[in-house]
Amino acid sequence: MDFRLTDDQRALRRGVRALLEGRFGREALRAALDRADGKGAADGKEGADGKEGADGRRRGDGRVLDRELWRELGAAGFFALRLPEDGGGAGQGLPEAVLAFEEAGRVLLPGPLIATHLAAGAVAGAATGEAVVTSADGGLVEWLDEADVVLGDATGAEPLAPVDPLTPVHRLPATAGRGAARTPEGLLVSLLSAAEQLGSAARTCEIATQHARTREQFGRPVGAFQAVQHLCADMLVRVETARAAVYAASVTADPVDVAAARLLADEAAVRGARDCLQVHGGMGFTWESDVHLHLKRAWTRTHRPGGATRSEEELAEDLLSGAG
Repeated sequence: MDFRLTDDQRALRRGVRALLEGRFGREALRAALDRADGKGAADGKEGADGKEGADGRRRGDGRVLDRELWRELGAAGFFALRLPEDGGGAGQGLPEAVLAFEEAGRVLLPGPLIATHLAAGAVAGAATGEAVVTSADGGLVEWLDEADVVLGDATGAEPLAPVDPLTPVHRLPATAGRGAARTPEGLLVSLLSAAEQLGSAARTCEIATQHARTREQFGRPVGAFQAVQHLCADMLVRVETARAAVYAASVTADPVDVAAARLLADEAAVRGARDCLQVHGGMGFTWESDVHLHLKRAWTRTHRPGGATRSEEELAEDLLSGAG
């Protein structure tokens, strides 16, 4: 089986990266953080009363979802990527969706991307980005207050103080949404979450190596020190191992392959962000640095359906069944 990307897949990845880096670069990321922190009135488009500005975005009320960008993603085919062409989609497969979500993870694109993508063929407006869809499957539900459509039962959901400032979450009652990862949709949630984790892990590896090359201590780049070299090397190994597993799982769509990919991608994202912090030293812990944002988003994604416990159980069941 050949897991190498085709020319069309490489072109898709380049196109998605260009769109996201152009539309949600670091300036836009920081603007979203300001809105989440209630500082959006500083742009002069709106006061702190939470009303909408001329561009349709809400500021000063903790809302951070950019509806204009959401519609641009819809127009670019991000949500309708796997819909058949006769249904208004791009007619692509799961491997192409994984490439797109990897790029979304790379730039820390906020919003219930996976739920809206999976609802593209069933919920009016989801494919075009006119509707924001979230799902109440699992222990937490993301973006509940800003979603136009909530799939599943969110009754009794309680808001939590989010670890990631760009991912508002609600906690569902203890009995809600359990076993979601065993469903076909839960499998896709787990795989696309792994793709986002992979993109974030790759980006923190790049940030760490760039810093190691340019930051000097004692008259030498910090990358000249063996301890820093080991951190960067370990990050790269975890990224490439996770990449192979995620890409393979997108081709096979096998639950065991998805479980392995999710475990490896979660580890690459969380440990990679932590190691990136170490490479940066005290600078990495400051608000001005983006490294802590990758760590917080990675932590948040680990709580989605198909996380470590569920994936470990899936792998253990497969091993036990083979041993019998």
